[in-house]
Amino acid sequence: MLQMTSLSAMRIFEAAARLGSFRAAAEELNLSPSAVSHAIVRLERDLGIALFERTTRQVSLTLQGQTLLAHASNAFEELRRGVELISSNKAQTLRVHCAPSFAAQVLSPKLPEFLKAHPGVEVRIAASTSYARFVDGLFDADIVYGEPLNREDLIIMPLAEEIVSPLCSPEVAERLRSPKDLFREPLIRSDLKRIQWLDWFELNNLGRPPAPSMSFDRSFLALSAAVNGLGIALESDVLARSELASGKLVRPFSGTGRDNRYIGHYVAYPKSGSQRRLARSFADWLTGVC
Repeated sequence: MLQMTSLSAMRIFEAAARLGSFRAAAEELNLSPSAVSHAIVRLERDLGIALFERTTRQVSLTLQGQTLLAHASNAFEELRRGVELISSNKAQTLRVHCAPSFAAQVLSPKLPEFLKAHPGVEVRIAASTSYARFVDGLFDADIVYGEPLNREDLIIMPLAEEIVSPLCSPEVAERLRSPKDLFREPLIRSDLKRIQWLDWFELNNLGRPPAPSMSFDRSFLALSAAVNGLGIALESDVLARSELASGKLVRPFSGTGRDNRYIGHYVAYPKSGSQRRLARSFADWLTGVC
């Protein structure tokens, strides 16, 4: 059965099934819609099953088509990776998964240094708050917020200690004389932060903080709001390094208030695999610049 199906026909099927349209598949593959339709009809005839249910306006996968799509997608992804590995004229690719705010605030500004030190390496970054999956080879390294679970198959390295303190624009800071002034200023909350305003207020014997005036689900958004003078953010000096260095943000209670300190981010990579050495070089570089 397998000998009867051509690689080109399977590629056409995968595109049509993934896009849910013969016409869209034709555009992606630079073919005519008629060529796509004929190829799929021949594939269905060779396999002896219907892969699509057709109506006048759309096509949808049958159960057999859904099963074949899952395997075809995996097969073409594995083929792509294999071509990348053996193609000497292509850049060596490092796939990095990263916490969104760290990607925007720390990794992106520093990445040119790594690329300069490692010519011929291409870095691809995907950002989300979930942990990376290494079992399917989608990623080679993961920069996570919060210590990951202890896994024997991973090398886990802590990054820099972070100081979490109130940060605001210089204009807002002019109104602040002591931490008690925070009760009459708008506070900005970072929803996913492990250290919240309550932690900072308790550390400074201030009791419970007032309700935040606004909240964000990403630290880089909270920092942007603080830069624009919308209020005071409780954020990490590592994530705000660029804004602090440029003077866009200041620490109004530096030297007078007590700040929370913790290891917020970690880099992890598999102990084995073809990309282990490159991932280790990346992790060693990252721990040195953070």
